[in-house]
Amino acid sequence: MAVLSAAQGRPLIELHGICKTYQMGALQVRAVCDIDLEIAQGELTAIMGPSGSGKSTLMNILGCLDRPTAGEYVLAGRRIAHLDDDALAELRNRTIGFVFQSYNLLPRTSAIENVEVPLIYAGARQRRARALEALESVGLAERAHHKPNELSGGEQQRVAIARALVNDPSLILADEPTGNLDTRTGLEIIGIFQRLNLERGITILYVTHDQEIADYTRRIIRLRDGRLESDEPVAEPILAPSVPADLQPVGSPA
Repeated sequence: MAVLSAAQGRPLIELHGICKTYQMGALQVRAVCDIDLEIAQGELTAIMGPSGSGKSTLMNILGCLDRPTAGEYVLAGRRIAHLDDDALAELRNRTIGFVFQSYNLLPRTSAIENVEVPLIYAGARQRRARALEALESVGLAERAHHKPNELSGGEQQRVAIARALVNDPSLILADEPTGNLDTRTGLEIIGIFQRLNLERGITILYVTHDQEIADYTRRIIRLRDGRLESDEPVAEPILAPSVPADLQPVGSPA
């Protein structure tokens, strides 16, 4: 069984006393409370917990899609509370890639046009070439001009990963990325995440309910009732079948 390891760097994510409270009529609901967490650059981490544990809320905060009610979030050295909406949108676009269980592709546009979307928002040049390069990195260049309904579920998720990659993010957040896929295809997707983490040093966090999928990471964070229940390394993290056993992590000694 191949062991998964990677070089890690300075903190990319720092959470200090993070809480998020929602007002539901006269009732206040604490979705997450008193979360202290640090994620280093280059980590590959799973977030687990039962329904209602706060996983989605935490991911929304990490992705700068929602602001905490209390506490401090520092992403790539920037204090999120100090950023206005425009600065927050720019940070999301340039620093974070998102991958969702349901792919969230535009149904009437081709794979390559879907991948170009973040580049359009960023006002980037050479969009077509960069989108094609991202598709090549997930093994889907030959399907670039197919629409989502012409692609399998695994291929659609590869397009979604290419879209997340196209702006060269430091962080990829994936919400149940294998949830709609069979076991074999799910492992192919996990293999892509592992290669991106090892080859490029991209920090990857994904939410999963599947313990077997979590075992392909190096760290598992568990939430319960909005609080951090445990934060433990994976005893024997393993490589997906598609990842070469001798792959050297970025930044590791030769």
